[in-house]
Amino acid sequence: MSRLSIPRLETSLDAAKPLLAAVQQQLGVVPNLMKLLGHSPAALEGYLSLNSALAKGKLSVQLRERIALAIAEFNACDYCLSAHSYLGTHVAKISAAEISAARDGHSEDARSAAALRFALQVAEQRGRVTDADLAALRAADFDEASVLEIVLHVALNVLTNYVNNVAATDIDFPVVQAKSEQGR
Repeated sequence: MSRLSIPRLETSLDAAKPLLAAVQQQLGVVPNLMKLLGHSPAALEGYLSLNSALAKGKLSVQLRERIALAIAEFNACDYCLSAHSYLGTHVAKISAAEISAARDGHSEDARSAAALRFALQVAEQRGRVTDADLAALRAADFDEASVLEIVLHVALNVLTNYVNNVAATDIDFPVVQAKSEQGR
């Protein structure tokens, strides 16, 4: 059970209702994370705005989902692992093998693998990556805009991981547990 309440759509704050309605229109459902963020319309708007802006960037939906999976595993966020495993499969059309690999920071695709290694370095080193880390990413044909977008995707996913880990958000996707927590 969530440690923070998940408001029903009809009892959400008035300022959050249009934002939640837009999520409903786009996804056909309002995930519990969005309802939870609706406690603070400013937080919900900030998340949705950054997510929407980054969706227009240079990184493919497949790479964005792989990054989300790697960071969710790194932060042991079961909610985000569940959501992004579902989205990776049904929206980004990533194979089960690639979803599993992404959780470990790997990919059969060399370019995606380089991006995942870099994303995890950003998370592990709290942004203090080395010149060699940047050089490896550039060698995989990522330009400066892509480097910045990878960093922002890490930050966006850390944000949702932390919110869900603090709240223990009720998972409303097929449940996937972090590998460090399996068998607990």
